[in-house]
Amino acid sequence: MTQAIILAAGKSTRTWPLTLTKPKPLLKVMNKEILKHNLDALQGLVSEVIVIVGFKKEMIIKEIGPKYGKLTIQYIEQKTQLGTGHAVECVEDIIKNKFLVLGGDDIFSRKDIQACLKHKYAVLGCKVEDPSRFGVFVLSGKEVRKVVEKPQTYVSDTANTGLYVFDKNVFNFKLKKSLRGEYEIIDYINELVKEEKVVCETVKGHWLSVGYPWDLIQANNVLVSGIKDEIKGTLEKNVTVKGKIHVGKGTVILSGTYIDGNVVIGENCTIGPNCFLRGNTSIGNNCHIGQAVEIKNSIIMDKAKVPHLSYVGDSIVGENSNLGAGTITANLRHDNKNVKSEVKGELIDTGRRKFGAIIADDVHTGINTTIYPGRKIWPGVGTGPGEIVDKDKKA
Repeated sequence: MTQAIILAAGKSTRTWPLTLTKPKPLLKVMNKEILKHNLDALQGLVSEVIVIVGFKKEMIIKEIGPKYGKLTIQYIEQKTQLGTGHAVECVEDIIKNKFLVLGGDDIFSRKDIQACLKHKYAVLGCKVEDPSRFGVFVLSGKEVRKVVEKPQTYVSDTANTGLYVFDKNVFNFKLKKSLRGEYEIIDYINELVKEEKVVCETVKGHWLSVGYPWDLIQANNVLVSGIKDEIKGTLEKNVTVKGKIHVGKGTVILSGTYIDGNVVIGENCTIGPNCFLRGNTSIGNNCHIGQAVEIKNSIIMDKAKVPHLSYVGDSIVGENSNLGAGTITANLRHDNKNVKSEVKGELIDTGRRKFGAIIADDVHTGINTTIYPGRKIWPGVGTGPGEIVDKDKKA
């Protein structure tokens, strides 16, 4: 049966500060690691998964282990990150024949993986509004003619999602370094199309690309919006639920809590009393959301606490963080323009009119902390009482 390669070695600096403490494939969306979403989708479709690891590899190996469901997992270290093509070359000796490659940063649907696996050679594409942000496939019908990286003039609106079906024959092509000094997997395709038919399937399920921290919020929004009710915990009297909820074992939702929209809550949490949870929010395991707290369209990671009198909107709160009473994440600019956020020293337009804060792991805020839209707080960094966070707060 087909093997699968998942590329999970990179440092992911664009998703700092969340990926300072863990590799991006272990970031959670809807209370499940990105990597596990993809492993779940692969169940029964491939016999073995080879995970290419590098940055904080021991965390991935410990979390996933040698078996995941029915899948056998093998880990290969890419000691120097020389590109996606180099990552695939690292496993040439253990590839038997047909294999699937997918990025460890993004979440793919089972139906799209299945569609690609029907072909000898295939890629997965997605129609996008701004092709200049992506590598794109130039097509003739469904057949790939070439791949162009981030075209500044229009050649196609079918973006490369980073999912490919190959076989051992691609290793006959010897990759050369690209202009950015890396060995690129797309060069396999540009060589392959000269001799073989490469089919482009387009996304019918979902492709949730996580390039920046705020993309996690969008991915979470998509997945949580599709849940069905599942309640394994306890809801006290006078809890109002409008929408669908997942509630994990050992979780108690106290009286007066109002849930409006789809919400996912993990295990062993205490929610309420008298808090307001709005869709599409995910709250991890062992969390405490308390009195007079409002949370909207946000991700609250495991063991985080928002005990009282706070507002968290369109934001991420990292593991083991604690928000002091009266902590407010502002999520809307006064001029109603898109929120910008600093990434590697450059202000990036998030494309979101509403976007709050990215709060990393082990952050403790003082009472009455105010965080401006799009700002980030680095792991282990705190704020003082009444502090206004008007720029990224780093260690």
